[in-house]
Amino acid sequence: MIGSGESFSEMLTHLWHILPFALLFSLPVAALGGVVLYVLRRGSLATTLTVLVLIPVLATLVGVLGVSGFMFTPALTTMLLVCLLVAVVTVPAAIILGRAIARRSVWEREARERERAAEASRRELVAWISHDLRSPLAGIQAMAEALADGVVSERDEVADYAQRIGGETKRLSAMVGDLFELSRITAGALELTMSAVPLRDVVSDAVAAQAPVAERKRVRVLANASTWPVVTGSDPELARIVRNLVSNAIRHTPPDGTVAVQIGVDGDEALLAVDDSCGGIPDDEINRVFDVAFRGTQARTPEREGTTSGGGLGLAIAKGLVEAHRGRIGVHNHGPGCRFEVRLPLAMS
Repeated sequence: MIGSGESFSEMLTHLWHILPFALLFSLPVAALGGVVLYVLRRGSLATTLTVLVLIPVLATLVGVLGVSGFMFTPALTTMLLVCLLVAVVTVPAAIILGRAIARRSVWEREARERERAAEASRRELVAWISHDLRSPLAGIQAMAEALADGVVSERDEVADYAQRIGGETKRLSAMVGDLFELSRITAGALELTMSAVPLRDVVSDAVAAQAPVAERKRVRVLANASTWPVVTGSDPELARIVRNLVSNAIRHTPPDGTVAVQIGVDGDEALLAVDDSCGGIPDDEINRVFDVAFRGTQARTPEREGTTSGGGLGLAIAKGLVEAHRGRIGVHNHGPGCRFEVRLPLAMS
């Protein structure tokens, strides 16, 4: 026991005698703690911090007991109580701090993953759009040069070239419009004028607008409803959602196939389901169909030669518009194809 009147050199001498015993008893505890931390390296952060706090407390406790020769004097009892109180205070603090740090770490990891996904999506979008813009531009340039050089001079041929240039121009205009709409959604600049909108009118107009395309592909488009709900939303954007889903279904449905639009009510939500006959979506792709510029591959029926493909933005736009209406959109394989389901809040009566 170090006395209060001892000189500094005497205290150092006592320390030198105590040190081997302290190390002998405390180092095994520290080593055991290191092993426990290694075993728990994949566990929760709160558990790791708790063990990390307990290691020095237990090492101190064992070291003091070893040095004292397990002689329970008043000073030793006081020391043990102090260690106990320190553990009572630090262990709950370690658990709380560990959970807070774990939540922050998870949030930061998810933020980094979202940032990487967004960057990958932007690169993919640029690649897809660059390719899709070059194709019609090259066609327009070739046909314009043919007309300018007099290679095409017959009246019927000139009219055909002019019609094809007009078609490619419309395709480019639609792609630019999709890009503008997507940029408004992703930038948070989309402003909706909310009102009570009957889904009957929205669906009827969208189906009628897609009827010429469906006829050219010999695809039947059917619409039926168990009831026609009224939703809270913006009429133009709701029409865009239905039109994009129906257009996508027609594009991937083979000739003589059927696209079915079904309307109903599920609880306090309106349910809009669009079924196609695409042949199904592979399991490794079904979670990516709403990604910007993503297109299905082998499992979906390829388009017939000569038809116009989309820019891979329609479903991404539909998802953004649905979420802007505080709704939900999903997809799953169903029957001979897949089903896109949109759930929107019903209008308050």
